[in-house]
Amino acid sequence: MNDRGKPLYMIGVVAEMLSVHPQTLRFYEKKGLVRPSRTVGRTRMYSAEDVEEIARLLRLTRDLGVNLAGIEIVLKLRRRMLEMQKQIEDLLAYVRDDGDGARVEGAREPREALVRAASSQLGPVDLF
Repeated sequence: MNDRGKPLYMIGVVAEMLSVHPQTLRFYEKKGLVRPSRTVGRTRMYSAEDVEEIARLLRLTRDLGVNLAGIEIVLKLRRRMLEMQKQIEDLLAYVRDDGDGARVEGAREPREALVRAASSQLGPVDLF
């Protein structure tokens, strides 16, 4: 778990940070839009990533007028895109590593063409 995923904030702190009522955060959790971790005593603990996700959710509702069903779809699509980006990065790393052992004398390295074409077009995805 990276530092951004470490649970740091209790529900009251997050509610104050984002100017929402704690009940709103409980509702978002009930709807499955956010998944805070829990302590042994069942206290909700939010990480910096959770806070960013909630802020993203609030921007969608407040600024863009998206309803909760739409937000659920947008967040699922975003998570899926991030997963796919990770898979692409893993595939590129595999191709780079595996291509070193598959050289043919006098032929152009296939990994060079593949990596150059793909890596120049890839970049981190951040929708909001």
